[in-house]
Amino acid sequence: MMHWFEGPLAAFDTETTGVDVERDRIVSAALVAQDTAGGRVRVTRWLVNPGVPVPPGASEIHGLTDDHLQRNGRWPAPVMDEIARALTESCGTGRPLVVMNAPFDLTLLDRELRRHRASSLTRYLDGVPMRVVDPRVLDKHLDRYRKGHRTLTDLCARYEVVLDGAHEAAADATASLELVRAVCRRFSTRLERLSPSELHTLQVTWHAAQARGLEAWFAKSGTPEAVDPSWPLRPELPAAA
Repeated sequence: MMHWFEGPLAAFDTETTGVDVERDRIVSAALVAQDTAGGRVRVTRWLVNPGVPVPPGASEIHGLTDDHLQRNGRWPAPVMDEIARALTESCGTGRPLVVMNAPFDLTLLDRELRRHRASSLTRYLDGVPMRVVDPRVLDKHLDRYRKGHRTLTDLCARYEVVLDGAHEAAADATASLELVRAVCRRFSTRLERLSPSELHTLQVTWHAAQARGLEAWFAKSGTPEAVDPSWPLRPELPAAA
């Protein structure tokens, strides 16, 4: 019997103006879908003119400059609507959604929907369940004592997943999808009996524990810092930008 992680998956990724989910903006996004391991990958891409300057440091990472986005990007409002509808349609089929470091990308999308559509990701989903699979959370739980960084590039190297064109949304989403398949295969004896819904629920707990552990590490290092335990979407802040 084929395990769910060998079957239909979708993956979502964004490139942004920075790392603050409350204030930064999406400049590109991609949703990729694959019906079976090794099958053809279908890609939907979005390019956005965010309406704010793109910091040079961000452009150095993803290669998207102000000039390029002003010439080729679309206004955020219709793009955010399209992205949210595409995610809702994909989730509505029951297809698990892979998002590397989900609280970042999904929260940023939610804030863009609030900013430009006076809506939210939850409203778009309207009861459609998201079965999110986050390879970062999985790896940190299943191989918790391994030292080293756990960026997408690091994890792809660890699990021998090809990452061509890092920091391009479609490339990162595709690699994240393959990474989930690779992680689940390596730890199949611990994961194969879990449904995507059960795994989603477990990741909520796992991520919260990981956040507490990171907070404790910051405190021990003399640099106290709060780490949000929410997963896969952070709650709205009262003064969100």
